[in-house]
Amino acid sequence: MKKTILFLSLIAGGMVAAAAAFAEDGQKPPRHIDWPFSGIFGNVDKQAAQRGFQVYKEVCSACHPLTHIAFRNLEDIGFSEAEVKVLASSYQIADGPNDSGDMFQRPGKPSDYFPSPYANDEAGRALHNGALPPDLSLIIKARKNGPDYVYSLLTGFSPPPAGVMLTAGQNYNPYFPGGKLMMPPPLTEGQVTYTDGTPASVDQMTRDVVVFLQWAAEPEMEERKEMGIKALVYLAIFTIFMYLAKRNLWRKLH
Repeated sequence: MKKTILFLSLIAGGMVAAAAAFAEDGQKPPRHIDWPFSGIFGNVDKQAAQRGFQVYKEVCSACHPLTHIAFRNLEDIGFSEAEVKVLASSYQIADGPNDSGDMFQRPGKPSDYFPSPYANDEAGRALHNGALPPDLSLIIKARKNGPDYVYSLLTGFSPPPAGVMLTAGQNYNPYFPGGKLMMPPPLTEGQVTYTDGTPASVDQMTRDVVVFLQWAAEPEMEERKEMGIKALVYLAIFTIFMYLAKRNLWRKLH
């Protein structure tokens, strides 16, 4: 009984601490969304991931790099080899040095990684009032409750409450630490024309880009879960055989 009371007290203390932390930085907890990739049997909705890549390419890539993903990786979410080659060739990739010792630009190849929109981090900061837009390759893993956080952030822009003052260029979003960020609302209704005809609402585009970014952060997720399920099945069968062997052995001893 005492252990139970102690355990409940620890939980209550943790909840109080969490509430205090929220009150301190003014960050609202993200909305919980049921994602298709959640849980042990969750997987990547490849159609949604392809739409999410379209949102990234047409909207997010102007400011946010995706430097840990190679063009050829997109075949994992259903793009054909020919489509990847065409996409890669539409980018200019810095290469070199050549025989003269100079760097040069060339069309991208499937083995190349997505180039950053900035020559360097300092250039990125200079374009955004000192704030460098984060690389989105691992954003889902880099943020607590990553999928819910990204969804809530992209859909959570609102007018500031009374008493909150914004400087020039700032926007209010309760899901961001402190509530103030330089990024304006990136998505608007119908901003993207999906190739599969899906209506491009803000909610739909946000869900799709989260699915894509989840895949980008964990491209091996489905393989890992499949391996985990196989391991559990193996252990279950092994346990049954060991139990039967134990019973048989003790029956002979008795």
